[in-house]
This record gives sequence, C-alpha cells and structure tokens, in this order.
Amino acid sequence: MDLLFTLLATVVALGLLVTIHEYGHFWVARRCGVKVLRFSIGFGSALCRWHDKRGTEYVIAAIPLGGYVKMLDEREGEVADEELDQAFNRKDVKQRIAIVAAGPVANFLLAIVAFWIVAVVGVTTLAPVLGPVVDDSAAARAGLQSGLEITHVNGRATRSWHEVNLQLVRRLGETGELEISARPDSSSDSRTYILQLDDWLRGADQPDPIAELGLSPWQPAVAPVVGQLSEDGAAEQAGLQVGDRIVAINGESVSDWVSEVVPAIQASANQPLVMAVEREGRRLSLQLRPDGREVNGELQGFIGAGVAAFEWPEHMVRSISYNPLIAVPVAVRQTWDMTVLTLDSIRKMFTGLVSAKNLSGPITIAKVAGDSAKSGLETFLSFIAYLSISLGVLNLLPVPVLDGGHLVYYFAEWIRGKPVPERIQIWGFQIGLTLILGIMAFAIFNDISRLGG
Repeated sequence: MDLLFTLLATVVALGLLVTIHEYGHFWVARRCGVKVLRFSIGFGSALCRWHDKRGTEYVIAAIPLGGYVKMLDEREGEVADEELDQAFNRKDVKQRIAIVAAGPVANFLLAIVAFWIVAVVGVTTLAPVLGPVVDDSAAARAGLQSGLEITHVNGRATRSWHEVNLQLVRRLGETGELEISARPDSSSDSRTYILQLDDWLRGADQPDPIAELGLSPWQPAVAPVVGQLSEDGAAEQAGLQVGDRIVAINGESVSDWVSEVVPAIQASANQPLVMAVEREGRRLSLQLRPDGREVNGELQGFIGAGVAAFEWPEHMVRSISYNPLIAVPVAVRQTWDMTVLTLDSIRKMFTGLVSAKNLSGPITIAKVAGDSAKSGLETFLSFIAYLSISLGVLNLLPVPVLDGGHLVYYFAEWIRGKPVPERIQIWGFQIGLTLILGIMAFAIFNDISRLGG
C-alpha cells in the first residue's frame, strides 16, 4: 500500500511539473503563430490520445518522466507551402527565444502559486529553540546555550527550524563568520553570536548543518514508549511490541527516548543489547542486535522502532499564515531565494564545495514525493515548488539539449545576425546529450547507494 501511495504521489508531482513546463512552451508557441503538432506528457507508448480542432494531437504516454511539444519545423520534415508561416524555424529569433524560455518560466510561476497556497493556508511549525549544545562545538565556543531561540541567521529572520536549516545550507563549503542572533524565551532582545567556519562541511555526503554546529532542537521529555515498528527490523525480530515502555538498556535505567534510548542504540551498531521493557504490568528482558548504517562517515545503530506520539508545549508551536495579498510577495521572495540557493548549490557542486553525492535522481524524488504527501498538503505543495524550481533552473543551464542550450544558440544568432553553423549545433547536441545521460546515470547511482545504505 505504501509503494502504491508513493507511486501515485510521484506520478501526480512529476505529471504536474511536466504538464506546466510543456504548457508554457505550447501556450507561447500558439501566441506566436506556430502550429503545434503534438503535446505529449510522458514518453513511450500512448495510453490515450485525442485531437483538437487545430489538429494538435494530445498524448498521455506510459513513462511519466518527461514530455515534449512537437512543433511544425522544416528541419524535422517537409512543410506544405501554405503552412510555412506556421513553422517554428520561420519565426524571428525573438519569438523563438520566447517559446523556448516559456517552459522554465512556467515552472517558476508554478512554484510561486504553490508557495502562495501554502502561505494562505498556513503551516504549523516549531519555534527554533535550542536544546543541549555540544561542549567545545562551534556553537558552544560562540556562547550559544540551551533555551535560546534563534531569531536570525546571517541577518535573515528564522521562525522555524526549517528556515534555520535553509540559511545554514547557504554556507556549506564556505570559510568565514556565521552570525546567529538568539534571545532567551522571556526576552524580546536578541544578541548576535559569531561562529567561525573553515571549509565548513566541504564535500560532506549527507550534511547536517544544525548538528555539525553542535546545536540541537529543544524537545520535551519523551517517554521511552514504542509507537511504531518497521517490518523485519531488529526491534520486531527481538519481540519488541508497540506500547512497550523501555526501562533499561544493558542494565542502565532509561527514562527519555531522545537523550538516552537513541544514543544507546546508535552507539551499539552490530553489537548485542539487553533491553528491559514493561508490557501490561510485566517486566520482560529482550535481546537484540541493532543494524548498522553509515551516517556522515560514522557507523550508527538502528533497530527499526519509533517513539509513541507526545505533546509539545503550546508556546513552542507556531502557526504561520498570510492574507492572500501579503502572500503574493512572500511567495515570490521564497521562489527567488530557492532559485538563488539552487544555482549556488550547483556552483558549489562543480567546484567541489558540496559533494556530488547529494545529487538525486528519480528514486529519491519518488521517496520524497511519497513522504511529503503523507505529511500533508502543505508539505507536498512545498515539495512541488522546490522540484519545480529545480526543473526550471536545470532547464536554463547553457547545455545543448536543454532549453538553456537552445537559448544560447538563439541569443548568439540575435547578436551575430545569422544562425550558429549547423555543425556546431550538432556537436553541441552530442556533447550535451552525453553530459545529461552521464549526470542522470550518476544521480541514479546515488539513489541506489542511498537505498543500500
């Protein structure tokens, strides 16, 4: 059932993104007088097809990993004399630029709409209040302490841990000062703390900026009661059941899930544990061996068990929403910020500041799509916005085969007054196709590696 839900969420997300992208090309092409022969969502065999009164064929194909708009073009076949004025290649260079750019622009507009809906509907989040600060960490040396609420990172307001993390991600691989403003819970005055970065998390495979600084979110005391179990996990195989209260691990009493149970399990990868639990008034002793997985170069244990639901103090929970008018600039600003962050991440990836292992392919996209859909409409819409921005940015990269590559040729034609020689375009296409296929293969390899981990 989970697999079916994940597949459905993936098809909806990718289908929406591809449809909007291709519709951008389609809409502008029609306005420029270009005849559209086919509008296809997906590749491969057609699941269904129909035609409109202008002769355009609409296709929904079996493989939902892309799409295309096929236009009348003399370079792809003979064109009747009476239709030459409707051929793409006969349009002036400004119109061709508009048609090609319309796809990525449509993706940015989709992101704005998605962020606008989220801003109007509102989100419920947790205040970024600090829990324990690791001794001798960058945060501790700067003077940050448990109980402080982070209000700004590098001058940008932060009302949630998500916003804190986004601002920290911007500094990955960098050297210099990081400014964090924080205030005590009972105060309205913030103080600025300076943290020193030196090639911070450069090349890290799965960076965790918050933990790397020595910070952790504040959490209420969490009773060590099992709330969920993974099928065939170490916990289930050992006989642990939902509702069990863990009272001791290897003879040491435990009373908190986060600060005692989790660290004990993580430190015992592939090592035997004796876990004492209370079940229906009886005390039982269970033996289990946590599985191991590598996290940021360290082997950590896990048993496939999750904690039971618990309540957060009311003052720690925030609802953030805007009226429809104010939500417009909020959505535009979010789209702009994520576009800049995406471009900067690509730059850092090419220069080695950010590990290329963070590049994700369709498997990771599918997993995130399913997880975000389970988390609610706001999370799923935010995921669609992020993915739409990534699609828009990647399509604008100056790589032949992509929209950005075509734009490079057309701008060169505009400047030169004549088209780029066909042989150069063919060479560029071959190089660009090889590059894109290589990147896709590497992204899929990363996906499979994550699954293996």
